[in-house]
Amino acid sequence: MNQWLWASTLLVALELPLLCFGALASRLDAFVALQAAGGIATMALITLAEGFHRTSYTILAVVAAVLTFAGGMVFVRFFEHELDPGPDE
Repeated sequence: MNQWLWASTLLVALELPLLCFGALASRLDAFVALQAAGGIATMALITLAEGFHRTSYTILAVVAAVLTFAGGMVFVRFFEHELDPGPDE
């Protein structure tokens, strides 16, 4: 194993606490955890592509980054009324 594969292994291991937290947290906190997990997954895909010497697979990481952002915007759009704390807070 080279250093890229070790790095991707550690990045995938970082996903587990975020996903567990996201499953148990409120919607807004889960959204933040999901966005962080998406960024870490993108970095894991980039390091896997480098580790396997398949730079053409980097496009998968780029697509994952765009879809993470787009998915976050869809989530906020659907749950904007529930996420807005209002004037009291």
